[in-house]
Amino acid sequence: MFEIVSNELIGPQIYRLRVRAAKIARKRRPGQFVIVRAAENAERVPLTIADSDPEAGTISLVIQAVGQATKQLVALRPGEGIRDVAGPLGHPTHIEKFGRVVVVGGGIGTAVAMPIAQALKAAGNEVVAIIGGRSREFVILEYELRQIADRLIICTDDGSYGRKGFVTDALTELLASEQFDLAVAIGPVPMMEAVCNVTRPPAIPTVVSLNPLMIDGTGMCGGCRVTVGGQTKFACVDGPEFDGHQVDFVGLRSRLGAFRDQEQEAHKQLDEKCRLK
Repeated sequence: MFEIVSNELIGPQIYRLRVRAAKIARKRRPGQFVIVRAAENAERVPLTIADSDPEAGTISLVIQAVGQATKQLVALRPGEGIRDVAGPLGHPTHIEKFGRVVVVGGGIGTAVAMPIAQALKAAGNEVVAIIGGRSREFVILEYELRQIADRLIICTDDGSYGRKGFVTDALTELLASEQFDLAVAIGPVPMMEAVCNVTRPPAIPTVVSLNPLMIDGTGMCGGCRVTVGGQTKFACVDGPEFDGHQVDFVGLRSRLGAFRDQEQEAHKQLDEKCRLK
C-alpha cells in the first residue's frame, strides 16, 4: 500500500494528494506519470506526477474527481493507502536551455505544466506561463507558478479573474509582440489543438502532452495509440509528449469519444448508487 500523507482540495472537485512512494520520488522526472489503483478491483488511472519530494519520499498527484475511479481516489484520507502506484512511466520532458519559453496550461493540465515550467526555468530559460479555467475557482496552482515563472498570465472564460477569454487569446496577443523559442501546451485536447494552430504560423516548436485512453502503460493494450506525423504511436511508451504540429487531433478526438456512451452509463450508475446510500 502507498500511504496518503495529505489530501487537499484545490479547486472544484480537484484534489492534490501527497502519496508516500520513495522509489518513484527519487526516479521521477518532469512529464512522467504513474498508473494507480485505489483498491484491488479498481480501475487503473493514469496520473501525471505534479511534484515530488525525494527527501520525504513523496509524490504529488492532482486529481479531478469525474468518475467512479477518481472519486474513489480522492475519498482517501491521510493514513489510508492506494493499492498500486506503478511508475514512473513515459518519457521525461526534454529539458535544455532553449531561450524564451511559453508554457500554456488549461484547467487540470496546469498540474502537468507546472513541473515542466519549473524544470525549464532551472535550466536557464525565461519562462512565461499562461494558465486558465472556466472561472476563478477553476484556476489552480497560481501561487506555485508565480514562484517559478518570470511572468504569469491568468485567463478565465467568464472574466471572473485575470483577463477574460481563452488562453489562446492571451497567447495570440503575446506572440504578436514577442518571440519565443518553444511552446508547451497541456490541457483539454481542443485547447492544445488551438494552441498549435496559433504557434504554427510563426513556426514555434510546440510540445503537447497527450492522455488518451490508457490501461496498462506498456503499449500492450493499444488503447492510447495516436497518429503523429503519419505514424502510429502509443502515448504511454512513446510519449506522453509529442510534437503538437504533427499530432492528428481529429483522430485523437474521435478515439477519446469512443466510449462516451459507456462512460455516461457508468456515471448514471454511480450517481444512483450514491443516491441510495
